Amino acid sequence: MFNFKSLLANPFAKMVHHRLQKEAKTAVKDQQNILNQLVNIGQRTVFGKEHGFDKVSDYASFKQAVPIRDYEGFKSYIEMVKKGTPNVLWKGLPIYFAKTSGTTSGVKYIPITKDSISNHINGARNAILTYMATTGNTAFAGGRMIFLSGSPELERVGGIATGRLSGIVNHHIPAYLRKNQLPSFETNCIEEWEEKLEKVVEETLGKDMTLIGGIPPWMQMYFDSLVTKTGKPVKDLFPNLQLLVQGGVNFEPYKTKLFETIGKEIDTIELFPASEGFFAFQDRRNEPGLLLNTKAGIFYEFIPLAEVHNQNPTRLSLGEVKLDEQYALIINSNAGLWGYSIGDTVKFVSVDPYRIIVSGRVKHFISAFGEHVIGEEVEQALLKAANEMKVSVVEFTVAPFIAQGEGKSYHEWFIEFEKAPVDMELFRDKLNAHMCEKNVYYKDLIDGHILETLKISSLQKNAFINYMRAQGKLGGQNKVPRLSNDRIIANDLTNYINK
Repeated sequence: MFNFKSLLANPFAKMVHHRLQKEAKTAVKDQQNILNQLVNIGQRTVFGKEHGFDKVSDYASFKQAVPIRDYEGFKSYIEMVKKGTPNVLWKGLPIYFAKTSGTTSGVKYIPITKDSISNHINGARNAILTYMATTGNTAFAGGRMIFLSGSPELERVGGIATGRLSGIVNHHIPAYLRKNQLPSFETNCIEEWEEKLEKVVEETLGKDMTLIGGIPPWMQMYFDSLVTKTGKPVKDLFPNLQLLVQGGVNFEPYKTKLFETIGKEIDTIELFPASEGFFAFQDRRNEPGLLLNTKAGIFYEFIPLAEVHNQNPTRLSLGEVKLDEQYALIINSNAGLWGYSIGDTVKFVSVDPYRIIVSGRVKHFISAFGEHVIGEEVEQALLKAANEMKVSVVEFTVAPFIAQGEGKSYHEWFIEFEKAPVDMELFRDKLNAHMCEKNVYYKDLIDGHILETLKISSLQKNAFINYMRAQGKLGGQNKVPRLSNDRIIANDLTNYINK
């Protein structure tokens, strides 16, 4: 399979890849330049005047001027923008609001400006071009491509076009790729996920699909629907399918089942996109980590995870980070976000170039007993136990159970199995042992008999789909938190436990 687009893609991919390699060598210097540029423009904004940007001369004085904030801390400025006030957080007005759900703030409106939109568009493009340049595979460029995304229909909020990030980006797909893109605009506009999924299946069957992108659990639903409708593995339906482009959650827990449903292993590219910016992408095939996007209008800061809830935490620039430390990611950007905590935690696996893995969410942890278990730890422990016992997992989440009166407290794992363990007790013991290996505080609590061995609640088929549907969060960019420090999700999931 080869065509004119594939032929043209090769030199362009090599050119972009070469530029990105050069930029990776100057990342620290580029970050310093970006901070200077941001502050220089920010001086003329409401935010910049209130925070004395005219007196900011370096990173140290910037940290003194700009505190760390989450969305709640920015809400008053966003409300000013929604009323049509220009030059509040960035020059002029945003060209879009990316609408996203917040756990504490309700709906969040994240500004995207004329200066920041290229960050979102070029990030995914550069990831695919890097794949082409490093593998030599450009043939898929001539086939049909699908990105399972939100609706591209936009509403107006304060006169500003507003919608899901994936829907906004849909409007900026280059004309030369439009003919390759599926599903149709009409199908993409369907809000109800299951209705949309049915239409996507209809439109893609019989087409030469070569690339599929989206969040892994929703790609799995798409593949399952194809298999249910046809009775054939995906590789027979799409023999030229070569690439999965994915992000939003750790791919490892989903990989085995996805490839089983496809009927073969194919290449994957991992992305780290968010409404606040496109931060990193997979640049190497067989090494962990994503290349940090260091020259795209974002100045990064990193807070050691142990200090994330401190009033005055340590704030590090890129040149100060260390390998294998857990950091909360803070951004300052040409979208007008300043000292903004996006809620994700990262860990550097390389500093030449700067490459990260996304290790969890700041708010998604368990520390009901002082153990501070994070997402990376539960995912790795489960994956190791599952591989040892030839178990396949669809989805899972973990919550603390705090004993009232008699009995001991424990961590409760809610797991939907594709292939359940033959010996559940042995699987539980292995999982508990791997958790002790991953988290020394958890091990101390187990050894000190403060916590009992974890408990596993095996869930019915489609339990998480039914739970997300009941929450009105099926499809799109929604995902189940791996960890909760309370029982809110756990209490709802008890309705789906296998009797």
